[in-house]
Amino acid sequence: MLVLGISGLHHSIAFKERLVADLGPRERRMVQGLDSAAALVSEDGVLAAAAQERYRGGKGTNIFPAEAIAACLGAAGAAIDDVAFVAHGFRYEPSRRFELDEFTRRWFSEVFCEQVQLDVLSQHFPGGEWRRRLVRVPHHLSHAASSYHLSGFDEAVVLVADGSGETESITVFDGVGPDLIRRRSYPVTSSLGLLYGLVTHYLGFLAGMDEYKVMGLAPYGDSSRFASAAGELVRLGPDGGLTVPLLSFDTSPAERETHRGAVRRLAELFGPPRDPGEQISQRHMDIAATVQDCLQEAVLHVLRPAVAGRPPRPLCLVGGVALNCTANGLLARSGMFSDIFVQPAAGDDGSALGAALWQLHQMAPGTPRRRMTMPYWGDEFTAADTEAALAALDPGYRVEKLADEELLGEVSALIAAGNVVAWFQGRMEFGPRALGNRSILADPAAGHMRAHLNEVVKQREEFRPFAPAVPAEDAGRYFDIPAGQEHLYQHMLFVAPVRAGYRTLLAAVTHVDGSARVQVVDRETAPLFWRLLRRFGELRGLPVLLNTSFNLRGQPIVRTPAEAVATYARSRIDVLAINGYLATRRSSPAGARPGSPGPREAVAEIWRDLLQVAAPQDGDHFFDLGGHSALAVEFAERLRRVTGRDLPLDILFDHPVLADLVAALAGATTPSGEPAPREPGPREPAPASAGAGKPGTGGHA
Repeated sequence: MLVLGISGLHHSIAFKERLVADLGPRERRMVQGLDSAAALVSEDGVLAAAAQERYRGGKGTNIFPAEAIAACLGAAGAAIDDVAFVAHGFRYEPSRRFELDEFTRRWFSEVFCEQVQLDVLSQHFPGGEWRRRLVRVPHHLSHAASSYHLSGFDEAVVLVADGSGETESITVFDGVGPDLIRRRSYPVTSSLGLLYGLVTHYLGFLAGMDEYKVMGLAPYGDSSRFASAAGELVRLGPDGGLTVPLLSFDTSPAERETHRGAVRRLAELFGPPRDPGEQISQRHMDIAATVQDCLQEAVLHVLRPAVAGRPPRPLCLVGGVALNCTANGLLARSGMFSDIFVQPAAGDDGSALGAALWQLHQMAPGTPRRRMTMPYWGDEFTAADTEAALAALDPGYRVEKLADEELLGEVSALIAAGNVVAWFQGRMEFGPRALGNRSILADPAAGHMRAHLNEVVKQREEFRPFAPAVPAEDAGRYFDIPAGQEHLYQHMLFVAPVRAGYRTLLAAVTHVDGSARVQVVDRETAPLFWRLLRRFGELRGLPVLLNTSFNLRGQPIVRTPAEAVATYARSRIDVLAINGYLATRRSSPAGARPGSPGPREAVAEIWRDLLQVAAPQDGDHFFDLGGHSALAVEFAERLRRVTGRDLPLDILFDHPVLADLVAALAGATTPSGEPAPREPGPREPAPASAGAGKPGTGGHA
């Protein structure tokens, strides 16, 4: 039996824009039905799953997932008529709450009701007898099924926490055999997801998308500064009860749509909201730390009654709140549960998967409930697709076809030499994390690498951390992960402390609080990525890679070879490894070798590349970079490659005019007194004298 699951509410954003006349650009995302996706399941398991954003280019889109559906059907060699049921991860019914005012009446009739979903399906797939085949699954039940039915547990506590379902914001289920039994639900006035999203909005980010930025900012802050205000965010009651007082300040229909009343209350508690372009201050960091502490305390408070008086059981976590890796790490270390599973697409894209699984198990209750491995459920492409995409590169690139072992060796050497490598292999991951098939990889021991990736490659905030990937057998050596718990970290959804002895060595992936969002890689479930980690470890003595998603700012993770090649070509990523091919740039920064440009031209090339000016003149102020410390770090790293010497930033600042710097570099020699070597080409490992990847080099500028 084939069951297709879908998520998203196709009309929600467009309707909200019509409903609220003065809606701000960031307020438009304060809406249900984002993260539309499709998933196809059968008794054999998950056949395919993909988010619609990967096909349309708009992150977190709400539009009907037509392209994602087509991709899932194509992966299974099926047609829409082969599908027994289409399960949607919402089930809104008529009720008094939709008769409160014009806003609520119109929301139900134009977005939520069954007829709207039938009309959308009929528009895209005419003649499908959708009234018989459409199944609407309550939102939190969809979430719960997506985690529990893929956990492999025979029984478990299941916690769903998000912005809201139809009427609830938190639900606790008991999973017993194939059944999910609802034990307790919390109303929208208790929403931890809405609370975190509102603080995200108040801090100048996008609610419903950028909550992970607040999580990354929190370790820089001190929650004690606003301890007296914490009770205005979350109030804990007896026996697991809680409310979010902030939500009561939205008193009018328009405020319920925009949460402007809640934002005014946040301003009373913490001061003016941050403008998106405003520099992040210590106050903002302290606010992030406060809401993170509130979230963690509230999650523990809700779960304590579920475990009281019973031996530890497994826990399944799901819903947008389950993407908070710091809170997940706290739960893993709490000792409250015998095991924990977080479905990697824990947000609303995963509700498509859960709706399909719920309906499958209703219709075929004997369906095996195996623990999932890696969510490599997305599109896969042929060699012809890859070759056609690479053919679009201009002559400035070198493309080679390599066997697996040669590719692994070349990529390992390139990363060890300080290159950033885009890694595109096999089927696309489902969910927000790149888990080794659509990744950007780098050396985690290079002190400048975090700043370089944040500022130059990913164009994102410098406070945001990167994740390390490590083979399962080595995870406990570098990270404080107890033996036997390595599987928790398979999907990059838990934070673990970096062991003290490796924090300097792993500077590029160690957050300010000494933690890391670890991905543990298993040989059986991700064999090619595991082999790359092993090869890199043989070369560098450190089997850990920095792993971040293959996309640039504002762009969903790349899906196709054509997107991968185009993204590589317009970025500052050094190398593209794609389905057995290796693409490198023929030109490399000039070094001291016969026939190469002189010192001034070499420095000028770096200057133009980094600062994007036409050509520097001798009178130009050399280092007028303001607060762009990451550019300063990158400049120092490029100059190190030219001269073969470490050039600390404080020395560089002694040369405020380009001509003085060039004169100082013209006679540069290595510490041994030898002439400065040329920079290694894109296929060569860095010479030992260059100090490639030296921890701390310019890393705190």
